[in-house]
Order: sequence, then C-alpha cells, then structure tokens
Amino acid sequence: MDFTGRTVVVTGAAGNLGSAVAQAFGARGASLVLVDVSREGLEAAHGAESERRLLVPADLVDQAAVDAMVAAALARFGRIDVLCNIAGGFAMGSAVHETDDATWESLFAINVRTLLRTARAVVPVMIDAGGGRIVNVGAFAAQKGVARMGAYVASKSVVIRLTETMSAELREQGINVNCVLPTIIDTPQNRAAMPDADPSRWVSPRDIAAAILFLSSDDARAIHGAALPLTGLV
Repeated sequence: MDFTGRTVVVTGAAGNLGSAVAQAFGARGASLVLVDVSREGLEAAHGAESERRLLVPADLVDQAAVDAMVAAALARFGRIDVLCNIAGGFAMGSAVHETDDATWESLFAINVRTLLRTARAVVPVMIDAGGGRIVNVGAFAAQKGVARMGAYVASKSVVIRLTETMSAELREQGINVNCVLPTIIDTPQNRAAMPDADPSRWVSPRDIAAAILFLSSDDARAIHGAALPLTGLV
C-alpha cells in the first residue's frame, strides 16, 4: 500500500493509537497532518515538523479550530485524501440512572462531536476532489449495552451509526467511510490500569493501524459502511 502523494489527516495523533497510525502512513510515503490538543504533545510523539509532516494543535470540538486545521493542511499540501478520526476517550461510569450530565457530555464531545466537526470541514474538500477515505474508530463494546459503561457505549455506538450514514450519503461521490471496532488496546496506560490482565490477548496499536491503512487504500475501494471488529485474542 503506497500513499506517496496523498495527504492523511490523523486526529488524536499524540496518543498511542494515533502515533501508530501516523507512523504507518508515514512509512508508506504519505504527507501527514497530525492533530491533537497541544503542540508539545505532538512534538513529543513525532518530533518537529518536516517537509511531509504538519503539526496542528487544535480543539476538535471547536469548529473554527477544525476549519483552521483544514485550511492549514490545504495550504501546505493542497489536498486531503484520508481522514482518520482517532481522537476519542473512554471512561467507566456508574449505572445509567446515576451518571451525571458532565460524564455524558464529555464522552459525547470527545467521541462524537470531534467526528462531526472534522466531517463538516473535510468532506466538502473530498467532494470537490472527487473522492477520499474516512476511517472512524468505534469500539467493539459499542455493539451492545454493557453495565456501567452506558455513556461510553452510547457514544461509540453513535460513531458506528454515523459511519453507516455517511457511507450511504457519500459513496456515490467517491468517498469510502468505514470504522474499526477494537477491544482493549495494548497501551502502557491499560497495562498500568489492569496489572492482573494478560495484555497478549489485547489488540495492539500496530495491528489497528494496519487495518486502518487497508481501509484507506485503493484495495478497499469496494468497502463502504463497514464496522470491522478488531479483537485480538479477547
């Protein structure tokens, strides 16, 4: 899979999964627009900007900030071929009837509104260019209700339904929209939080990145609206 000459936007690029996705695309020749909340976090994960790497600190809940990010990407590279919506968050909670508004609002902001903001800014660019690829990150757990995870499951379930809806709306315009559904991701944070678990059964960021690369490639041109489970050995 060769992405030379293509521009890939990765949100949540300073995180474990975002870093793996960015590295995978970069190794295959892509120009990268790496987005996260702070330049310091982006530089810590990826180093300084380069000819093929643009670092953009942005609050993805702020439409003006997202619009400015897209404008910067177009000014530098002239095109956006792939959008990877990696930004997101997880939180266990209390029972649904005990979950406060702040928890609901926080998880829907980071998991849903970030996707909506980037779609609003990037999709018109892809339509004008005649096509593109969008890959969202849902969650395997979002396929059914889970006790004490109501807000998280609900927000990630919305990601799946939005993926399907956007696919139905955009496939005739040459834009493939799909999502991946990972289980527990093998990260240092998850290992620290679950010291008695067996991380060899989790899914690695590298393996998720490989799936995202495939869905972003020409080989996946016939795939629309898919929600791909990535379960490791869980």
